[in-house]
Amino acid sequence: MHSHDKHDILGFDNAKYIQLQSARIMERAERFGKLYLEIGGKLFQDMHAGRVLPGFDPDVKLRMLRKLGDKIEMLVCIYAGDIEHTKYRADFGTTYENEVLRILDRLREWGVLAKTVVMTRYEPRMKVAKGFANKLRNFGINVVFHSVVPGYPDNIDKILSEEGCGRNEYIKTERPVVAVIAPGPMSGKFATCLTQLYHENKRGIRAGYAKFETFPVWNLPLDHPVNMAYEAATADLLDKNQIDTFHMAAYGVSAVNYNRDVEAFPILHKLLSRLMGDGVYRSPTDMGVNCVGLAISNDEIVRRASEQEILRRHLQSSCDVLTGRAGRETYEKTAELVSVLGMKVEDRPVVLPARKAAEEARLNKDKGFLDIYCGAAIQLRDGTIITGKNSPLMHAASSMVINALKHIAGIPDWLHLLPANYIRSIKEMKVSTFNQKASSLDVSELLIALGICAANSNAAELAINKLPELNGCEVHLTHMMGAGDADGLRKIGVRVTTDPKYPTSQLFVQ
Repeated sequence: MHSHDKHDILGFDNAKYIQLQSARIMERAERFGKLYLEIGGKLFQDMHAGRVLPGFDPDVKLRMLRKLGDKIEMLVCIYAGDIEHTKYRADFGTTYENEVLRILDRLREWGVLAKTVVMTRYEPRMKVAKGFANKLRNFGINVVFHSVVPGYPDNIDKILSEEGCGRNEYIKTERPVVAVIAPGPMSGKFATCLTQLYHENKRGIRAGYAKFETFPVWNLPLDHPVNMAYEAATADLLDKNQIDTFHMAAYGVSAVNYNRDVEAFPILHKLLSRLMGDGVYRSPTDMGVNCVGLAISNDEIVRRASEQEILRRHLQSSCDVLTGRAGRETYEKTAELVSVLGMKVEDRPVVLPARKAAEEARLNKDKGFLDIYCGAAIQLRDGTIITGKNSPLMHAASSMVINALKHIAGIPDWLHLLPANYIRSIKEMKVSTFNQKASSLDVSELLIALGICAANSNAAELAINKLPELNGCEVHLTHMMGAGDADGLRKIGVRVTTDPKYPTSQLFVQ
């Protein structure tokens, strides 16, 4: 089998998606003259979609919107409180503040117009948020402050008045499609759209609203693994997919939506009807423009990939409960989904090999080594599983990366890529200079050491050149990761899960 065959098995057609989705958005824009398009989820680097829809280009939504050319511009929303309290995005290892900057940079790179950042639910006491606004203005970005809309979401008369939406500043836009995006959920995208619709309506401009959200997929069954994987991904929010009862009543057609949109629809319908006219939307599904389900090219591949994503999410939720990042109900939600599918975490191919490697480390322990035995396993693109275990020299994940690179590059096991004196120097520095008790190399340190060795070693250089072949591979560790392993594995681009165990009994680990 060719080393790339496993990754070449695709279940999604990007070209078809771009064609269908861009046409659907323009059709909706032409109904109104001007369209405010709320974008849910990630606009680019949508790794969840890439995992559950093999072949899905994580940047395809941005590619699709760029296809609209001079017909589209962007507004970026950020909840001021997320800036004020330094909210953090674990998936990218960055703050929401930095994520806004990254979004703006990416839009500029792609030639998509984005001139304004809307700071939502802003209060004058928010000094950190105000400082960030000044920083953006120094970069030439227009910043608009929107406060909480009085009466939102129930008092329709107050919302759609000068004391409601009218008190927030109108943002002048130039193009027929205005996409409203954000670095994460609860950023105030809909309130921003509503404010703009109110102001456009006052000015006699016919404008409409639509929602572009990839998941859940409205035209897949409720129990399809793609939709179940979305529930697993949002288990901490306790979202639940359900049949859109409004759509069924209006058209006799079964469509999947999620509970928050269905529950909020009566209010949204009244608000939007005032601004866009009665009968424009008869269901939450009507508001959407999502075509992702129409571009699935192999349902069986997509089902298998989504089942694996649910297992990944379940393992992550078990760790989040242990660290206090999530409540027990989050774990129970993902456990229920795994049970419905008749699966167990051991159905993830890398779980048992990682645990076996940890057991081998315990049975073959080095003299004087701590009684902590960790294992790691990676499934390469051709299906081969390579393991690693911890030692006084390396973390289990570092050992796994070295072994995998050697396998791919055809480098014999006996050949050391890192000279012993290099490792010894790094270990001594960590202990004597940085006062760290754990001196073995984590993945981040390993990658730097490999890069240095590549200057004088053909074998190390060959191994470094094979790193891109680990991107997208499945990895499991028998312990939760420290920052060095997490950052290194994130940079390599592997899909990591861990057992809910700490690698040490210490409460604080450097």
